[in-house]
Amino acid sequence: MITELGHFALILAFLVACVQAVAPLVGAQSNRYGLMALAIPAATAQVVLLAASFAALTYAFVTSDFSVRLVVLNSHSLKPMIYKVSGVWGNHEGSMLLWVLILALFGATAAWFGQNLPMKLKARVIGVQGLLGVAFLAFILFTSNPFLRMEIPPFDGQDLNPLLQDPGLAFHPPFLYLGYVGLSMSFSFAVAALLEGRIDAAWARWVRPWTLAAWMFLTVGIALGSWWAYYELGWGGFWFWDPVENASFMPWLFAAALLHSAIVVEKRESLKSWTILLAILAFGYSLLGTFIVRSGVITSVHAFANDPERGVFILAIFVIFVGGALTLFAARASAMEARGVFSFVSRESALVANNILLAVSSFVVFIGTIWPLIAELFFDRKLSVGAPFFNAAFTPFMIVLGLLLPIGAMIPWKRGQVLRTVARLKWAFVLAVALAGLVWSMQTGKSLQGPIGLFLGAWLVFGGVVDLITRLGKNRDLSRLFRLPRADWGKFLAHSGLGITMFGVAGLMAWDQEDIRVVPIGGSWEIAPYEFTLDAVDTVQGPNYVSTMGTVTVTENGAPYATIFPEKRNYPVARMPTTEAAIDYHFLRDLYVVIGDPQDDGGYAMRTYIKPLANWIWAGSILMALGGLVSLSDRRFRLAAGARKAPIEGTPAE
Repeated sequence: MITELGHFALILAFLVACVQAVAPLVGAQSNRYGLMALAIPAATAQVVLLAASFAALTYAFVTSDFSVRLVVLNSHSLKPMIYKVSGVWGNHEGSMLLWVLILALFGATAAWFGQNLPMKLKARVIGVQGLLGVAFLAFILFTSNPFLRMEIPPFDGQDLNPLLQDPGLAFHPPFLYLGYVGLSMSFSFAVAALLEGRIDAAWARWVRPWTLAAWMFLTVGIALGSWWAYYELGWGGFWFWDPVENASFMPWLFAAALLHSAIVVEKRESLKSWTILLAILAFGYSLLGTFIVRSGVITSVHAFANDPERGVFILAIFVIFVGGALTLFAARASAMEARGVFSFVSRESALVANNILLAVSSFVVFIGTIWPLIAELFFDRKLSVGAPFFNAAFTPFMIVLGLLLPIGAMIPWKRGQVLRTVARLKWAFVLAVALAGLVWSMQTGKSLQGPIGLFLGAWLVFGGVVDLITRLGKNRDLSRLFRLPRADWGKFLAHSGLGITMFGVAGLMAWDQEDIRVVPIGGSWEIAPYEFTLDAVDTVQGPNYVSTMGTVTVTENGAPYATIFPEKRNYPVARMPTTEAAIDYHFLRDLYVVIGDPQDDGGYAMRTYIKPLANWIWAGSILMALGGLVSLSDRRFRLAAGARKAPIEGTPAE
């Protein structure tokens, strides 16, 4: 009964989305207040209906209702409860239901908390969100219905993909979807502004919090996915340039560019067309990522679906919405005339350079991701584009970006002097160079990658500190630090987090140590200054798996240091093994041990890594997300600049 109610709520949500898509847009165009006012109850009703539908599907998973086909394919009665719940979105159909629920939630949030928005703009934003809801709800109902029934329910299910039975993967998709779908608000604001023919500083102030929230959620989601890949896949890496990884990374880069571009529109009323274009492209790349993950055109170890028919539907959504928005963008070019004038040396120019670097680096990732598909379609060649291409093509843009950020953050608006700004940063530069030189002198026979990464990281952190100090005034009044806008503190935290992540990535890639060998039980091996001993290998029964667990003791310079337990699990129902790396986490380095298959001579294949600065990567990501959260709490982002309550009649706000 509950399943039928969930299905019925999903159908009703589709009908409500149709009302939300049509009535507000028609009302805004014809200046009819009554139709525009329908946006708020329609958006509220849609999110309530979708929440009920999602709750019904969750209930089916929690109670192991094997009359539901999706539960059969993605659950099992012995599975731990957390994975029964995460199994709701650990598949194509359930994840799409979560997608539209978040989409409706963002639209409803704009309806509930957008009191300062002009009535027409608000109606158009919610209407465009409704159009997106119609498209994706149609996709779910006609191609990906999560409530399909089994004619003869089986005794038990087929279990969830064992790789997804992990705490990191339980939270990774929801955060990613909050980021992906959050960018739909930037898209809706862009389309609404194009329909209205007005893009100004107030519009930029309204769109920035939505973009900032989406970017923050994407940052957390990507960091969780990277951390999961590091400890779960057993390869010892944090990023593999997999198509699915790239699908989330590209909109993140565009969202970062959009955030900086919106600042220029807000402060100087320049870069209007560029900002609108970035808003369209950021969400467009989110749709493109959805297509990559669910169409099967590009192979990935953690794609959701492999169905070309579904892929065609998503591609149609992409073409209609992104193509329509770009057409409208071209038609409204005259409405995006820039007012602010700035010189070549100014903060505006620095932000333009920042945007270009982020956008071009995203295009580089895109080309590397789809090139195997292009080569196969047009040249009949099977190619693989791996980490060497991405590292060589992407890294230079990030190095230049890291060099420019502290200078761009401090240079004055409209017109500035590079030498004066650089002079303020001289001590930050000297300290960064000194740290890089110290590391270079300590390492022997290594590349420059580590010292360069340390220099960039220190340059970004120290540059941010100098930026804060300059705001204290000539008297260096420390009390002024507590009166700075939260957005300034958010900028400092985000830029510092980027610097820490850059150093972590460079250090891990430059100073990583690896050892692969066959070890008998009782055997020892050494990676200075650590000695590892495989004391025992036991069979351990888990809730829905059988584990081969090794016991490895570690000594440092002869003194006991740690005991770790690498595992190799086998899930009988799913008939799939997984690797559970044993990791001894520390501030400066991780000890990372993986146990492999038993060998003919009675030993076990053992892979051992020393991973320097691995935790700095995720610490920097958390700091970036925290910077976004601090900025989002700034009062100026909660109150639109110059916005007034819309008049009771449907006239536009002046």
